[in-house]
Amino acid sequence: MVTAADPGEIRTSVWLVARPATPARRRPEAPSGLDRERITAAAARLLDADGLTRFSMRRLAAGLGVTAMSLYWYVDTKHDLLELALDRVLGEQSLPAGPYASDGPYGADGADGANWQDGLRDLARSHRRVLADHPWVAPLSAAYPNIGPHARAFDAALQRLMDATGLVDAARTGAHLAVRQFLHGCEGSARRASEGDFCLALDVLIAGIGATADAGTEATADA
Repeated sequence: MVTAADPGEIRTSVWLVARPATPARRRPEAPSGLDRERITAAAARLLDADGLTRFSMRRLAAGLGVTAMSLYWYVDTKHDLLELALDRVLGEQSLPAGPYASDGPYGADGADGANWQDGLRDLARSHRRVLADHPWVAPLSAAYPNIGPHARAFDAALQRLMDATGLVDAARTGAHLAVRQFLHGCEGSARRASEGDFCLALDVLIAGIGATADAGTEATADA
């Protein structure tokens, strides 16, 4: 089981340390044709094939036809590589772009008139597909800060959707927390819950956010 840090170990996220994807200078023993992008892609494939518990730098290196030590020219630790692989597959999520209206037809291209409800459905379903396709993503998301570029893009898309609800202050904070908790909950059940059950629960959540937004609009109008 991967943990955020081994006992007594202080780790810094790979996203907080500036390091070039390719070494500035290459020694004769460093393998040619290898870079961090290729290593990360191979790591994601190995995690898909063998799972998180069987993943090792030695197995990864064997699949790439290099020595395990060669990998450390491009990543400092196994933890760093797992963080890179995590964000790589999060890039498979489809992120609705907006802008959004409070209601009206939803356009997949983010055209004017798109509604936040369908945008949130698309975002949540895409997130669930990634979790189902890559079972190792859920435990890594819990173990690491998850602050890579694709994770941040997901958060930005969710923030845009929350902005479109019209909720403010505590109501918006509560709605955002409810969505995050819902998505976090599905990380452990992406393969157990059926698509229909997931969509039903999602619709209930969206209806609750919409009802809260409508109540706030009515209260403002009556004031």
